[in-house]
Amino acid sequence: MPPNASKEYITISNGEKVHANDHVYVSPPWELRDGLPYSIARIMEFLPPENASGPFAPSVNGSADATSFKGKGKEKEPITRVRLAWYYRPSDLSDRAVADSRLLYAAIFSEIQPVAFLRAKCHVKHKDKIADLSGWKKRPDRFYFSKLFDPYIKKEYEVIRSLDVRNLPAPILNVLQDRYEFVITEREVVSDLTDDLREPESVQCDICKHHFHMQCVQPPLAAKPAKGYGWTCAPCTLHNDERVDRKLGRTTPPSSRVKGAQAGNKAKGKPADGVKTRAVPTDDKYFKMWPYRYFGLHTVAEDTLDPDDMIFPRAATRIGPKYQSSVPQYIGPAPPEVIPSGDDQLPARGGDSTIELLGNIVHMTEDEVAKIEALIPKLWTKHEQSYSVDYLEEAIRRFSDAKIRGGEFEGVKIRSTTRPRKWQKGHVRYVDPEWTPDERQKFEKGLENYNAELHIIAQEMSGRTTAELVRFYGRWKNERLGEENRKFLDAPGAPTAPPPTKFRRTVSVRSSMDPDDEGSVINGETEGNGKNSQFCSSCKTRDATVWWKGPKGLASSVMCDTCGIFWRKYGDIKGPSKPDEGVPKKAAGAVAAVANGTGEKREGTPLVQPPAKKQKPMPPANKHGACACCRKVGLAGTVVKCQNCNLVVHASAYGVSKADAIVEPWLCEVCANEKHQEFALITECLLCPRPPFAPTPAPAKGSSGEFLRAWKPTEGRGWVHAICSIFIPEIQYTDATQLRYVEGMSSLPTWRWTEPCSFCKQTGGGAVVKCPDCPMKFHLSCAWRNQLRFGFELTPKQVRQAGDPPLISFRNVIGVLQPFVWCNAHILEQNRIVWGPCDSSDGETALQMYCRNYKQVPLEHSYGLLRRAYRLDQALAMPPPNPAVDLPPPQDTCCRCGTTYSPFFWPASDHLQNGYASNAVICQKCKITAGVKKMDVDPSPSPAIVNGDHGDDMSISPEAVTPN
Repeated sequence: MPPNASKEYITISNGEKVHANDHVYVSPPWELRDGLPYSIARIMEFLPPENASGPFAPSVNGSADATSFKGKGKEKEPITRVRLAWYYRPSDLSDRAVADSRLLYAAIFSEIQPVAFLRAKCHVKHKDKIADLSGWKKRPDRFYFSKLFDPYIKKEYEVIRSLDVRNLPAPILNVLQDRYEFVITEREVVSDLTDDLREPESVQCDICKHHFHMQCVQPPLAAKPAKGYGWTCAPCTLHNDERVDRKLGRTTPPSSRVKGAQAGNKAKGKPADGVKTRAVPTDDKYFKMWPYRYFGLHTVAEDTLDPDDMIFPRAATRIGPKYQSSVPQYIGPAPPEVIPSGDDQLPARGGDSTIELLGNIVHMTEDEVAKIEALIPKLWTKHEQSYSVDYLEEAIRRFSDAKIRGGEFEGVKIRSTTRPRKWQKGHVRYVDPEWTPDERQKFEKGLENYNAELHIIAQEMSGRTTAELVRFYGRWKNERLGEENRKFLDAPGAPTAPPPTKFRRTVSVRSSMDPDDEGSVINGETEGNGKNSQFCSSCKTRDATVWWKGPKGLASSVMCDTCGIFWRKYGDIKGPSKPDEGVPKKAAGAVAAVANGTGEKREGTPLVQPPAKKQKPMPPANKHGACACCRKVGLAGTVVKCQNCNLVVHASAYGVSKADAIVEPWLCEVCANEKHQEFALITECLLCPRPPFAPTPAPAKGSSGEFLRAWKPTEGRGWVHAICSIFIPEIQYTDATQLRYVEGMSSLPTWRWTEPCSFCKQTGGGAVVKCPDCPMKFHLSCAWRNQLRFGFELTPKQVRQAGDPPLISFRNVIGVLQPFVWCNAHILEQNRIVWGPCDSSDGETALQMYCRNYKQVPLEHSYGLLRRAYRLDQALAMPPPNPAVDLPPPQDTCCRCGTTYSPFFWPASDHLQNGYASNAVICQKCKITAGVKKMDVDPSPSPAIVNGDHGDDMSISPEAVTPN
């Protein structure tokens, strides 16, 4: 059946009419598709609602999502779903970049999607059915395919036209060509199916495509042409020589008109004169809604005649007795009934003695249902029972049981909270016992300490199971929300309905003009001087009337109208080519006037006067105070202050964009979470040690640990300190520009969790970092409270080798940026390049540049759930910790002063006395102190002071020195 043969169609959200076998862009709402471009699919059929019992059944999604068939002589039928045959983009199958954004892979894979997910029409054709491929790709919304990808076998197959298949028996070939437009096969089978001759001693002419025996041509061919070379037969060679001679013998040059016509034809996608183009049919054939089937290495040719034969590709691992068992039919007496063993003699599960009826309402008459609805309110003794699911289910069960037993509905009573069950002894409760005030208080206290870890709370609450806690937790949250809603409505001057959620950016979805219709269009925001504060992440323009949300991980979170639509349709970040937008409008108008002859240009004067240089306005002074990270005062817009908790921090140090930094009032992550409650209500850093039963107290405002009040959410709905997530190299961000959704805590090396902290002396429960210049290890929160130095060291490097981290340029220095925390015992040398977190270069701080280049999750790993599953698999497959492998290797220690840092260690037996071990060593400092004389000293090492300095100016007690 050719496409659009049926007159039935539906109208999608952008106003276009689509029929069966049309190709469309498909996309769920923005928050569901995780920032991915549109998918491309073919409409196989239109479907009514899932629970519809007839052509006029109402839509389950409401009238807004329902549409109707429109056709001559056919009644309207509500349509809410479509069956789609998917296509894959190359980026969906591999991380390798593909330059052609119009290339697709077909698939024998279909799904049912709502009609509301259809965005716009597009066109997809096979490569062999396109006369001019380059011209086809220049047109908008055009795609092509030549291969098929099987999502189950994970393999690519060639797709060829069924009319090109020759080497098959006539009955099989006729059925294959009558039913299907294309054939799916392996690459090595294509030549066997399409060549006229399959004899090994034959060659094919590259011009006429005819086959010849190698011994039949004159002179005979001794071997086939080498790879990369072709062969032509004698008639084609003679015709080609004559054509070349005619061209060389022509004396008159071709006219410019002919050149222009040929060039015009090529520019329009038409072939030039003299080039033969094949006429290809445009309509495709479909059999059971599919235009192709598999016919390859693992196909039995006779099975093609069966209309019910499977069309999917097959692999070697699916065929044969090794993978497919042949079970003979059982012949013999019926097996005896299994009698349960044990003292209780309970019946086996799954029989008539254990199956219970939950409800029989669907088989009752309308009068009986109305009678039950009138009797149900009389069963309750408390108002809460009228909306309790447990009581309503028990009432339906008892009315159904009365119907089956032939009893009267008036005799049904609910006087107890227990009932018997067939497979259990005695009566069991069908509703949870009422919660006492003491139990509620313990439950709420457990939520404060353990968040929503209900299995831990159940261990502390005796008499309540985890299932009861789960059911009560849902009712408890609903009660809390109801109380907040009632307080809001009872407040003076409150509206009749709760206000909508306030976002930091205004979201505008246009039902009539916006074809996306899924919340991805945002309004442009302007600064105080009227200039747009947003820029396109693709073309960097700031002049756009409509902004689209862009993918994660780019320099900006928005895209202009042109680049946004281009990326959604073709999955290309570069966007279409645009004219130069740097020319002023007045200059463009003057140039156009002179070109048209309507304007004047005086001799010796420029066409357009250069525009006056605008004075850059001075930014207003900051009124928020000093940043909690660097203790410096910044300009307005660069320092933000939380309206609720008064946290003052540079916008760059907290991942706040320029657009959000100018919003008043501004809320930090924790205060904003108190409204929408998306993350845990108790802020406990998962990378720091914490008491087992009480949360860590928040630092006071103005203290040395004030920046520890800056929190960042994790992918598991928890919290970590912003400083902890930044200075642990293995931690990554889902969106590094906003430092949001911390990932990778489960992949930290074992030694970070097992090494003790030098300040709090705790082992386990927190991740430690090491001072780069000494063996001191500490938690980042402990280091911040003790005012250690935090910074980023830039190691100059000009050439990046394989396996090296990316190179960045900061203040005209190219190299590798690394985060370090130095203890107070070190004074950094002047030749070391170290920047603070808030030090900036070209409008970007060292913290922002480090996070953007080293802590962003790669774009090709765009599914957060798959990343978590991969890390979980690694954690489950990880062997138990081995101190000899996971901990840092042991170092030489001086037996005299105890230091582990020395350019060279010397044997102690050559310079010291008093019975040192044979493997004892001394450092370079103690060796120089000893000189050429041996020293008689106490073998116990002296206590270290700071930074490896032991003693004053390498002084030694005179009593300790004895001559040889």
